[in-house]
Amino acid sequence: QVQLVESGGGSVQAGGSLRLSCAASIFAYNRYCMGWFRQAPGKEREGVASIDSDGVTIYAYSVKGRFTISKDNADNILYLIMNSLKLEDTAMYYCAARTTKCSLPWPRLHTRQYNYWGQGTQVTVSS
Repeated sequence: QVQLVESGGGSVQAGGSLRLSCAASIFAYNRYCMGWFRQAPGKEREGVASIDSDGVTIYAYSVKGRFTISKDNADNILYLIMNSLKLEDTAMYYCAARTTKCSLPWPRLHTRQYNYWGQGTQVTVSS
């Protein structure tokens, strides 16, 4: 059973930065795919960034160049470093994982790629 626990959310002013962490019991698997998703009130959950066991990353267009996904295999932690935060980045952020590499037919930033989810951490960006 994979467990995912997010932390690091909070309130920040526009233009600021936050680092989200996800403690994940998945790095023992040889192949895996992980992602960060977010969901704002009244909106669907959307993919933000993904990284697989080979370190290949992919980002949503809305965060490319501002957010960075990375992983620390030794400490079993997935990170999302968020810079130049905007009001529209306000959402609950979720860590997600699957114990195989991401595969077709779903895009890597689609919720149906992942079968393990954390409880989420709130990010609020204010002006």
